[in-house]
Order: sequence, then structure tokens, then C-alpha cells
Amino acid sequence: MHIPIDPSASAPIYEQIREGIAAAILSGDLAPGDALPSIRVLARDLRVSVITTTRAYNELVADGLVDAVRGKGVFVRAQDAGQLRERALLQIDEALDAAVRAARGAGIADRELTSRLTQRLEGER
Repeated sequence: MHIPIDPSASAPIYEQIREGIAAAILSGDLAPGDALPSIRVLARDLRVSVITTTRAYNELVADGLVDAVRGKGVFVRAQDAGQLRERALLQIDEALDAAVRAARGAGIADRELTSRLTQRLEGER
């Protein structure tokens, strides 16, 4: 599993791991019933501490995206389409809020921000 980690990012590493796994679940790359790598394996692969990976997994459990089964592992929980859509919309809202804050902080006009979003949407077609 490839999860991009940026140590210089403002988001803590455990949150970057949580977001990477959540994105894989929401996109369908990880399907219900799929096992996540063990905490130790993922920590080794990402070159982070076991504590950091444990916190990310605990957040995923709290989010209802995975189930931890003692002695077995951590597995993707089945989600209904409505729940997946709501989670995806929440992630989109958070990303848009961050973009608006960054644009306002940099003095970028709403019209320019809207134009850039429109360009990206049209580029995806």
C-alpha cells in the first residue's frame, strides 16, 4: 500500500496515514473485508513509529471505516453507498475549506480561485 507521507506538511503524520487509507477505502481501492497491513509492517514500510501507525488505525476505527479484530488484524468495514458518499463529501468540504483559507491568506481573489477550480473540473472531463 502506497501512502504519501510529507514530514514537512502541517498535518501530523498519523493524520496523513489515516487520510491515505481512508482515501483508498472511499475510492474502492480497498474493498470491504480487505485486510490492512499489520501496524508493525506499515510502520516499517513508511519508516514511522509503531505509535504513529497505531494512532492512525485507531482513528480509522473511530471513523467507522475499519474493524480491528483482536489477534486477526484490521479489516475494511462494509459501507453503504450513502455513507461513502457522505464521507467523500466531507473530505471534499475540508479540502475546499483549506483551499479557501490558503487563497484568502495569500490575497487571491474569489474569482481567481473559482477559475482555477473550474479549470481542474474541465480538465477531468
